[in-house]
Amino acid sequence: MKIQDLENQFTSGLYTKRPIAFVRGVGAHLWDSDENEYIDCVGGQGAGNLGHANPAVVAAITQQAQTLISCPEMFYNDKRAELEQKLISIAPKSIKRVYLCNSGTEAVEACLKFARVATKRKEFVATMRGFHGRSIGALSATWEKKYREPYEPLWPGFKHIAYNDIEALDAAVTEQTAGVILEVVQGEGGVRPGSAEYLQAAQKICRERGAMFIADEVQTGFGRTGKMFASEHYGLEPDLMSLAKSIAGGVPMGAALIGERVGQLPSQVHGSTFGGNPLAAAASLAAIGYLEENKLPQRSLELGAWFKSELMKIESPLIREVRGLGLMVGIELKQKVTPYLQALMAKGVLALPAGLTVMRFLPPLVIEKDDLAKVVSVVADVLAKPIEEKRGAGEE
Repeated sequence: MKIQDLENQFTSGLYTKRPIAFVRGVGAHLWDSDENEYIDCVGGQGAGNLGHANPAVVAAITQQAQTLISCPEMFYNDKRAELEQKLISIAPKSIKRVYLCNSGTEAVEACLKFARVATKRKEFVATMRGFHGRSIGALSATWEKKYREPYEPLWPGFKHIAYNDIEALDAAVTEQTAGVILEVVQGEGGVRPGSAEYLQAAQKICRERGAMFIADEVQTGFGRTGKMFASEHYGLEPDLMSLAKSIAGGVPMGAALIGERVGQLPSQVHGSTFGGNPLAAAASLAAIGYLEENKLPQRSLELGAWFKSELMKIESPLIREVRGLGLMVGIELKQKVTPYLQALMAKGVLALPAGLTVMRFLPPLVIEKDDLAKVVSVVADVLAKPIEEKRGAGEE
């Protein structure tokens, strides 16, 4: 039985799947079950910053699996303690403590809960096009109706305002606001970087009105935008930061970083069985070490600037705008993006949607320049003329 048939028989059915089965990966390359090779610009939806089968992460996982896999936080652990120290050393100066969990959604959920506990307030300000996860709290902060509506009523007290609009933000934050949650670069919302003025204003308004400034760096963290964290581009010092995706080189993990304005959180207000387990902690230490030793944030900044400039040279009537930061790049089209993603895949390049009309590229930061040049060539070929969308083709 083919892999696709077997998975279709037993999977939940919740995902729109592309009709290929991947069985192997190295660096920025993937191979399917028929041994076809692809350049990976999906990058595990941002979890694959170090590429596939990264040797440092593989070695760390192997050694730790032979030593100790599970150790809940009711006990102390060497790898967890070392990772917490490391995260504080690379985080903005405002960050003093760490809560470890298993995913980006969990990290966002923790930040929202901590903001409510710290401020004793219940309202939040989030943004249009923002995406923060799919648990009930994180989903309340997420804008897209197709994710929200099946589960309403969600957490009460959330306002969604236009992104990059300082006046709207100023009007929305009140004495009842527990926190303002923003992506430094909106990912699923279309690869839209925040302006320095907007992000700094958000932090200032939160400080003045007693709200927590929550930076969602789930997708932008760990070198993706050309700094270890996107907040560094703008001199931000968040009160809370949500991290995940590439925190552990592709191993499931998340973290909520906690700033000094949050204060001491009461014991037992939150927790996780698997959060901070030694296996994930060892993988994260190896991943961060590899990022630093190989200067991947700087590499992302340089390659990303070149990649974006090359994409901007493409002459196509379909392109509305090319934008991004580091190796987080989007091409906004004048048509729906799905047929063009399918055409890229047929030519050996994997990319993501970011809404209905944006083609998103999140390649591993270890990708070679020659591979990016090939991606540019394939994109130019695919966008040379309009593709008629097949009736019934689903959006991703």
